Amino acid sequence: MSSSSEKRYKFVSAHVMEIVLLALCVALGLRAPGFNTQNNLMNVMRSISMQALIAFGMTLVIIIGEIDLSVGAAVAFAGCLLAWLTQRGLPIPFGIVVTAVSGASIGAFTGVMRTRFGVPTFITTLALFTGLKGAALMLTGGFPITPFPEKFEFLGGGYLLGIPFPTIVLFAAFVVLACVMKATRFGRYVYAVGGNRQAARLAGVPVAKVRIAVLALTGMLAALSGVMLAARIMSGTPTVAVGWELDIIASVIIGGTSLRGGEGTVWGTLVGIVFIGVIINGMTLMDIPIYTQYVVRGMLIFAAVLINGMRNRRSGAED
Repeated sequence: MSSSSEKRYKFVSAHVMEIVLLALCVALGLRAPGFNTQNNLMNVMRSISMQALIAFGMTLVIIIGEIDLSVGAAVAFAGCLLAWLTQRGLPIPFGIVVTAVSGASIGAFTGVMRTRFGVPTFITTLALFTGLKGAALMLTGGFPITPFPEKFEFLGGGYLLGIPFPTIVLFAAFVVLACVMKATRFGRYVYAVGGNRQAARLAGVPVAKVRIAVLALTGMLAALSGVMLAARIMSGTPTVAVGWELDIIASVIIGGTSLRGGEGTVWGTLVGIVFIGVIINGMTLMDIPIYTQYVVRGMLIFAAVLINGMRNRRSGAED
């Protein structure tokens, strides 16, 4: 293979999902009525913003070789907690702070269970998945808590400079985390822990603290997503965000983050979550039945895992 051909091959291999996403958008623009309109594209960005916020944190979690299955339940719990606190007279800003801290504490708890007691994050977060759903139902009595103050809706449904506010939060989080992962010691530590935990420990990396910090960050992002979702629907509802954890993990994998740990980018995750959002939006515009949509999404997850494995083999990551 010539040098120029090899360079083209490496470029296409490195940017395959961006190319597929672009082709998908062109195809939907031709087939799905109204796909290319500004309102629809804004709706796509708004709809993915809350999941994307968590997906950025999940990227770091998977890079360090862990998993978090509780994020969907954490979203529901956060919205219900904020509504419960507001109902008891706590001002919204203080309620948001308390909710964010509670989310970070839940994530930190998962990290402590992993680092101090050796409990796999899969097990802890699976237990939290059930526990947080139960806690949300206890706070609300099984019914949505309403109303919130009218101004609160801005956080989930408002616009700033013509852009949905959740989308602005999405891109702010993207810029911050992308910079953290590329240009800070903490970012290097995250990759080191996921690449080779024992070598990182011998090199002086505080492995336990990095794990706890990453899981706490993801818990906080899930709580903030829950706040924005509560603002969007103007209620604390215990039955929201069902299945989010699967879409979030799928978007991270589609974006190229390795399930083996040590590899992944926030940019890749953004591409992955936009890809899933565009697919769902396009199928909805074409009136494809919801059960068929679930089949397609399942196939996407499988295809993403397959592509991930092929990338690992190509780079020599397979044993």
